[in-house]
Amino acid sequence: MSQTRKKTSSEGETKPQTSTVNKFLRGSKAESRKQNNDLKTTDSQPSDWIQKTATSETAKPLGLEMELRSSMEKNEHFLQKLGKKAVNKCLDLNNCGLTTADMKEMVALLPFLPDLEELDISWNDFVGGTLHSITQQMHLVSKLKILRLGSCRLTTDDVQALGEALEMIPELEELNLSWNSKVGGNLPLILQKFQKGSKIQMIELVDCSLTSEDGTFLGQLLPMLQSLEVLDLSINRDIVGSLNSIAQGLKSTSNLKVLKLHSCGLSQKSVKILDTAFRYLGELRKLDLSCNKDLGGGFEDSPAQLVMLKHLQVLDLHQCSLTADDVMSLTQVIPLLSNLQELDLSANKKMGSSSENLLSRLRFLPALKSLVINNCALESETFTALAEASVHLSALEVFDLSWNKCVGGNLKLLLETLKLSMSLQVLRLSSCSLVTEDVALLASVIQTGHLAKLQKLDLSYNDSICDAGWTMFCQNVRFLKELIELDISLRPSNFRDCGQWFRHLLYAVTKLPQITEIGMKRWILPASQEEELECFDQDKKRGIRFDHGRFQ
Repeated sequence: MSQTRKKTSSEGETKPQTSTVNKFLRGSKAESRKQNNDLKTTDSQPSDWIQKTATSETAKPLGLEMELRSSMEKNEHFLQKLGKKAVNKCLDLNNCGLTTADMKEMVALLPFLPDLEELDISWNDFVGGTLHSITQQMHLVSKLKILRLGSCRLTTDDVQALGEALEMIPELEELNLSWNSKVGGNLPLILQKFQKGSKIQMIELVDCSLTSEDGTFLGQLLPMLQSLEVLDLSINRDIVGSLNSIAQGLKSTSNLKVLKLHSCGLSQKSVKILDTAFRYLGELRKLDLSCNKDLGGGFEDSPAQLVMLKHLQVLDLHQCSLTADDVMSLTQVIPLLSNLQELDLSANKKMGSSSENLLSRLRFLPALKSLVINNCALESETFTALAEASVHLSALEVFDLSWNKCVGGNLKLLLETLKLSMSLQVLRLSSCSLVTEDVALLASVIQTGHLAKLQKLDLSYNDSICDAGWTMFCQNVRFLKELIELDISLRPSNFRDCGQWFRHLLYAVTKLPQITEIGMKRWILPASQEEELECFDQDKKRGIRFDHGRFQ
């Protein structure tokens, strides 16, 4: 499971009579989340903990000032030991391998952080069983707005202690308890202190073994959470039994912007239940119903209320076993979501022969930035309809057609799209049965200055391309100045010797200032080419990762 490191940037604000202790915790980003609630990472320089005391503080007793300085030095040493920095009003100890001793040091640090707004100790196993030592200090950090405890192996006692402590941090806006199985069956113990008027905006409970009873409680709680913007209940399959209660509660969360129910065991009936809530979620920006394999057939009669989601920007229905009738119903709805920016319909193989009208009508989504239709068993007619529609998607940044064999020999149908896609950053054509003519066409498009913004290009598992094709491609890939990742790996069952095109690739890399990774799995380099690669690595001294042959 990948993680997004979430840091906040310094805003440089100063306050009169700021204490020496809090100089390293200036400014907060808790107030400035993006609309989609994805907190971006921004590195900041640590504030100077050991700055000269401000003139306004000279009146403080010398003993207290000495004690504060000593504490700050200990705090700084603690963070340096963990490879961390003090950033704004944020204490980020995410994935630090905290030991029991580290936990004690962190608890001792909290009394000196009264302005702390963000605490992240996720992915630290030793937090489990010791959380009470932190919750006992919660009253000292009452301004806390963000608390992340994902994958901390919390125990039942931890969960209970947390529930009792939450009333001490009334400013809390974000709570992440994902990947803690003991949360399941104990959710009321944690959230019972949330009252009407709570400021909570984001609740993440991914893979928490939530029970049907937890779902019922959550449904009853939701009407009190009028500020809620993000609710993630993904990978909790047992909540499907209380989906009626959750849907009823969702009708009262009119400010909700993100709803994630990925892999929740949703069925055909679930779509009908959720459909009754959609009309009340006019502010929803992201809806994730992916990886619910029993969902297929659910949209046949109940997609109507999806149209009410006028502001929807992200719709994820990948691996939902969509039927031909589902696709027909969605054809009437998806093209009307004019603000849609990301659409993922991948791994729905029955789309292959039934999605011609749907794909054709994607032309009516001018804001679409990401279109993922991999492994949909597209046929010639459906691919042709998609190719014709894609010409009108001028904002497209991500285009994934991987594992659709019909693309092979027919890439020319996308010629106009590739020429007109001024914003395209990611193009994935893995396992598309591409032939030499397809790669030659792609090389020609690149040579004429198109695809200039491309950052990631995946041509892996296309083993039918001959050495002449790879030569043409490698001679022209140097024009992709913003390329970061390139993958031309072979299938797991296939090994081939590199041809002379490898020299062209090495030369091209010298002209690509952003490139960091080249996937060449199962391509075998002869000894002479191995030496060339070693010389290249030594001469260029660049952090480029060549993944080739049987080795890296």
